Amino acid sequence: MRIHEIHQQLAGLGAKPVHIGRVTRAWLQGQPLDVGTRHQRTEDFLPLSVRNGLPSVSDTIARLVRLRSEHPAVDGSARLLVELADGQMVESVLLPRGGLCVSSQVGCAVGCVFCMTGKSGLLRQLGSAEIVAQVALARRFRPVKKVVFMGMGEPAHNLDNVLEAIDLLGTDGGIGHKNLVFSTVGDPRVFERLPHQLVKPALALSLHTTDAGLRRALLPRAPAFDPAELVELGERYARQVGYPIQYQWTLLKGINDSQDEMDGIIRLLRGKFAIMNVIPYNSLDDDEFQRPEAGRIHQIMRYLHENGVLTKIRNSAGQDIDGGCGQLRARAERVIRERRNPAPVPPQSRCAEQP
Repeated sequence: MRIHEIHQQLAGLGAKPVHIGRVTRAWLQGQPLDVGTRHQRTEDFLPLSVRNGLPSVSDTIARLVRLRSEHPAVDGSARLLVELADGQMVESVLLPRGGLCVSSQVGCAVGCVFCMTGKSGLLRQLGSAEIVAQVALARRFRPVKKVVFMGMGEPAHNLDNVLEAIDLLGTDGGIGHKNLVFSTVGDPRVFERLPHQLVKPALALSLHTTDAGLRRALLPRAPAFDPAELVELGERYARQVGYPIQYQWTLLKGINDSQDEMDGIIRLLRGKFAIMNVIPYNSLDDDEFQRPEAGRIHQIMRYLHENGVLTKIRNSAGQDIDGGCGQLRARAERVIRERRNPAPVPPQSRCAEQP
């Protein structure tokens, strides 16, 4: 469902644009739709026909998303497994300091080899209303001052819905434009459309390597940008909007943590309006990928800093609960399959039945 469908439902009840805005703001704050303000009761503002119809609108909104489970972590984050109206599931993550990571797709078509979400492929797009409903849901738990589109899915592959959500969050949602972060592997449409949006979000570009051949191997269905070309496009956007590009680098032991790679980062990013976010891989015991040792991670950070690249270590939220993107959903799907198709229990022998 898209945002305009909810607005049309309100208009059908007799709501004028000013009324639709009031109800929308209440929804996005995680409040009841008929909430008043400090100075004005709802009955003094909304027409009677709208007030009488709000329960049906509330039902529509309530069906968009529901919390299936919450998984708090020791770092102050909490992973939310969110169920959609059709039974599909996505993940949202409450981050420390008022941040929220939201999903834009069920699954993902890019197929990044180190990402659990990519292993399922793309199942469906989220509508713009389903995207902002994740924010409204999260605000029932704690304030949300920043929204990052870094959850399940590639936002550029659902561009119309994501941009609708960003425009609403940056206006009625009350979130500063630079605190809306559009994360992408790089897509020409992003660089064409974002500069012309009403709300211009910050941009996070998944780089992961300075080697074009290795990037194609790690991100097999991403647009075939040379890393240097991607950085130039990012730099142009950063200068247009006035806040730096965030480059994402999932750090994989023995793959993209070499000295040659670090020198490549310096060649590409020194002097650029940019932040390098180094994200050590969230390892599982049976993974083919592993995170480097802590000493190597800090050595990388120090080396990049000393050579003119602003670098931050961004550990995936929820490390202690195996919280890498898509892992929570994958576990839930596995449990559902096992419940539907339980393994046969072997018959006990008569000896086992005797005392």
